[in-house]
Parts: sequence; structure tokens; C-alpha cells
Amino acid sequence: MNTLAINGGTPVRTNPFPKWPIFGKEEEELILEVVRSGKWGGSTRNMLPVMEEKFAAMHDAKYAVSVVNGTIGLTVALQALGVQPGDEVIMPPYTFIATASCALLFGAIPVFVDVEPDTLLLDPEKVEAAITPRTKAIIAVHIAGASANMTRLGEIARKHGLGLLEDAAQGVGASWDGKPVGALGDFGSFSFQSGKNVTAGEGGILLTNDEKLADTAWSIANVGRVRNGAWYQHERVGWNLRMTEFQAAIVLAQLTRYDEQLLHRDRNAKLLDELLADMPGLRTLRHDPRMTQHAHHMYMFAMTPDAAELADKEAFIRHVNAEGVPLHPGYVTLNKNGAIISDIEKWTGERREQFCPVSERFAEREGLWLHQNVLLGSEADMYDVAAALRKVLKASGL
Repeated sequence: MNTLAINGGTPVRTNPFPKWPIFGKEEEELILEVVRSGKWGGSTRNMLPVMEEKFAAMHDAKYAVSVVNGTIGLTVALQALGVQPGDEVIMPPYTFIATASCALLFGAIPVFVDVEPDTLLLDPEKVEAAITPRTKAIIAVHIAGASANMTRLGEIARKHGLGLLEDAAQGVGASWDGKPVGALGDFGSFSFQSGKNVTAGEGGILLTNDEKLADTAWSIANVGRVRNGAWYQHERVGWNLRMTEFQAAIVLAQLTRYDEQLLHRDRNAKLLDELLADMPGLRTLRHDPRMTQHAHHMYMFAMTPDAAELADKEAFIRHVNAEGVPLHPGYVTLNKNGAIISDIEKWTGERREQFCPVSERFAEREGLWLHQNVLLGSEADMYDVAAALRKVLKASGL
């Protein structure tokens, strides 16, 4: 029973966790409605305005601009905020590559500021020291569905006259100090990519409470047109970045079950917090009490520093996977990503070394993930997760 599965023992579980995406007749009916309407593109809109209005209302935002994906949404937001090639954008290194590539796509320069060791969120107390005359914006990432400290980051942005952008790709449904994320800064950018808690396969949306910023973003994403202008009235050079009616239909269907899924993930994440709390060799992340709703796009936790010295992270993950639990190593810290470093050098002529020891240690030696489909499992599934972790920890001598 205690022999590890990877060594020929019986695994803790063999049943699969829920598949993602979850879909049903709601998606099928709305897609069929789009097909029959004959209005499929992003310029002939039936579903898109409804989806934008609904999604904005969920996040207490006045304006929404749908776009082709979350990466481009971040790029459009930066450009609407007036960020130019050569300007610097402060961001955390522990995030998906899009947070940095969205700036590099047009020559803005990522400046990596380390994350807090107990939350993995951008550390506001390190942000101010990184501001230079070239700094034009801050990107706060709501990693795994946990809101960044929008109170302190907002204070810093206002003090220095900087744009504040929320990378909320993983944050749909999260809230900070009783307010939904997404319109707490100048812009919030969400993703509807395949793995997200609300998915249309691809797609994204920008939220803001500033009408001028919304109009600018809309124009950039609609080949430079102006709202309510003539069809061939192009006031700036923009791109065609529109979502389709098909994607809007899928999002609307996905939203019909989102609240129930959010509560389900929340219950299971809290149960895992309890089950892992006293487990030798592991630590859970801190949740700031001002984070009034965690979206739980993932369940992130970590090996303790002592455990990481004794047990190799990759080997630990392989052993847990063999027990039937899909544990994941997580991101590569972006300040060490070769493509990002090379692109910064291309734009600046300098090979910049940016040190972020907290992010580096979490990414390389300590950080562990369970994806959202695991959190959509049953209560018994969470006990299986804990049992698999405990079994491998014991075999590792921890």
C-alpha cells in the first residue's frame, strides 16, 4: 500500500478528474442561433454587445471592449494608456509570458519586480524603487485568481502618474476589498483561452471605467475607426482584433454556470488549505483578508525551503503524478526567460540582468500547481490529492 506507484505500488487513485471545458445545451443552442443569424464576424454584432455588457456588469465596469485574446488585450491597453516604444512597464516575473510579450510586441520594455514570498503577487513595496523617468505603467497580475494589492499599487500609480493595468486573465470573479477586479485600475484584461475559468477557446476582453480609454482601445482594435463614425473613417492606424459572434455565444453560455463553479472551486480550495496545513514539507499561500473573493483558476502551493533542499521538485512531481494526481511545476520565471531577455536586448541594445530571487526560487525549486479542473472534482477527490502528497512526502523522508 505504501510502495510508490512509480516503483510498482498501487496508486492512490486511477479515476480521472473532471474534463475541461465543461459545456452543454446552452453552448449548442447559442452557437446554432449565431449560425442561423448569418451574422458571424465581429463587425456584425448580436451576441457581442450582450456578452460585453454582461461581463462588464459582473465586474462593476462601465465599458467593455472585446478582442481576439488576452495577450493582445494587454497590448491594446498599454497603447491606449499612451505607452510608447522604449517606455518601461513594471510587472512581476512570476506570470505567463504574455504579460511581458504584450509590451515587447511594440517595443515597450518589461521591468521585473519580484513577488511576495507568501502570495506570489507583485510586491508593492519593491515597485517604487524600480520607477525611473522611462516608467509609464504598472501591470498587476492576479495570479491563479488571487487579486494583487490594488490599494497600494493604485496609490503608487497615482503618486507617480503611471497607468495601472490589471492582467486579470486568471481573475474572472475575483474581488479586492469587496470590489470585483478588472476595473480597479485604468484597464483590466481578461482571457477566454481554452484553459480559463470562462472559455471560448480563444478571445479576450478589456474593461475600464474611463470612456476616453475605452474609445481609444476600441479604435485600436477596430482598424483605427471611431465609434459612431463612418465605416471608412480611420482616425489612427489600428489592427483588426475583433472577437467573433461564435466566441461571444460560447462565453454567454459559460457564464450561466460560472457562479456555481466558482463556489465549487472555492470550497475545494479551502478544504485543501486545511488538509495541507500541517503536512510536513509543504506550505500554502497567504490570502490577504482584503482579497474578498479568490477566483481559484489554479491551486498554488509550495514545498518548504527545507523540503526543497532534500527533495528534487521534478522528481516529486513525477511521483505525485504516478499516484493519479496531475501536479504541475508551474511557470518559468520571466526574468530568466531567454526569449524575453533577447527581445529586451534587441529593443534596448543592452543585455539586462534582472534578479528576482523569490520568483526564481518558487519557479525552479518550490512551486506546485493543481489546475482548475482538479478543483472541480468532488470532496473525496481532494482527500485523494492530500493522500497522494502525504504518501510521496513520507517516501521522500519528509
